[in-house]
Amino acid sequence: MSFLTLENVTHHYFNKNNYTKALNDISFTVKEGEFVSLLGPSGCGKSTILSIVSGIMKHTSGKVLLDNKPITESELAIGYMLQQDYLFPWKTILDNVLIGPSIHHNVTQEVKEKAKELLNEVGLSNVEHQYPPSLSGGMRQRVALVRTLITDPKILLLDEPFSALDYQTKLKLEDLVFKLLHAYQKTAILVTHDIGEAIAMSDRIIVMSANPGEIAKIFEVPIELRNEMPFLVRRHPKYQSIFDKVWEELNKK
Repeated sequence: MSFLTLENVTHHYFNKNNYTKALNDISFTVKEGEFVSLLGPSGCGKSTILSIVSGIMKHTSGKVLLDNKPITESELAIGYMLQQDYLFPWKTILDNVLIGPSIHHNVTQEVKEKAKELLNEVGLSNVEHQYPPSLSGGMRQRVALVRTLITDPKILLLDEPFSALDYQTKLKLEDLVFKLLHAYQKTAILVTHDIGEAIAMSDRIIVMSANPGEIAKIFEVPIELRNEMPFLVRRHPKYQSIFDKVWEELNKK
């Protein structure tokens, strides 16, 4: 059964004199616990889809259902992780992690212990009393990941969360995110421009075309790759074959 459903979703951006069709007739489903990537050129509406699923933006037409309820009526928590960490520099790492619970007036001792446990899981148990400016970019993104997970979201929306990092850090964080999402059985949608990243982390890859944003093709990642950590996927014999197929689709005119 589908956990998330987009059915014939279309979206227009309006201005004073005209409008732009950003998305046209987008339909796909995501099963609970599945990891799906949205891959395509800039301007094809990948981030717009995340904004619609998160409830930040209201789509022009079509249906968006989360756990069989309209997205506007769903009470399920949604986590959103962006390219930048957006940590408050005047707050400690622990206080930054607890932003969500603080907003909901739910900073209990149990929640604090959970935050410390998650920081420990991402290798940051020794920095909880430090401040963001003293951390590297990769460490800050790990904090952002913990801040996203602390509210126990049922679905995570990942908008190019590794794109600003150096390649070595990016690969390490891919493995970390993959491990944590599988351990906590989270559903996730990743927006990326990186074919390798999409293959390494996903169960399925939705390739999009632009002007307006439409679904060009959906690729199933071979089960042999889905069972490997992202770093090891890139060394798997079947990796290059699916890379070439996705590349060919992206370069169709």
